[in-house]
Amino acid sequence: MLSQRTRYAIRALLHLADRYGGGPVQLGEIAEAQNIPAKFLTVILSEMKRAGLVETMRGKVGGYWLARAPGEITYGQIVRLTRGSLALLPCAARLAYTPCENCITESQCRLHAVMLKVRDETARLLDTITLAEPLADLAEVQLAPVDLPQAGLPS
Repeated sequence: MLSQRTRYAIRALLHLADRYGGGPVQLGEIAEAQNIPAKFLTVILSEMKRAGLVETMRGKVGGYWLARAPGEITYGQIVRLTRGSLALLPCAARLAYTPCENCITESQCRLHAVMLKVRDETARLLDTITLAEPLADLAEVQLAPVDLPQAGLPS
């Protein structure tokens, strides 16, 4: 699941992507338009600046803007910056690997094997979708249908 911080970061960067090339955007505009607490947004945009995704200028005419074109920033980059990993389990993370507590060996763990595949497919998808993708194009992304067991599980 994406954290609130990750969702805020994506929304803020999408706001800046929509205004790319139009000069600095003030923090208050982003916070209000995206319903993000201004103090939290300041921290998020500072992290994005350190990562090289955002530039900033202080002052009355200052604000924030993307440091790179929207087509050069992927959702995968943003999620990794804010979450640390795309993996759902620590044992499936590439950069932030940690063995799971109270688990059998990874070579015997079928969950580990499945989560490696999930991580790789998640990375493949998120690393190809950029901030420049129009909403209409994203709506047309076709995912393979999944047959869910009908044993009382929500669909």
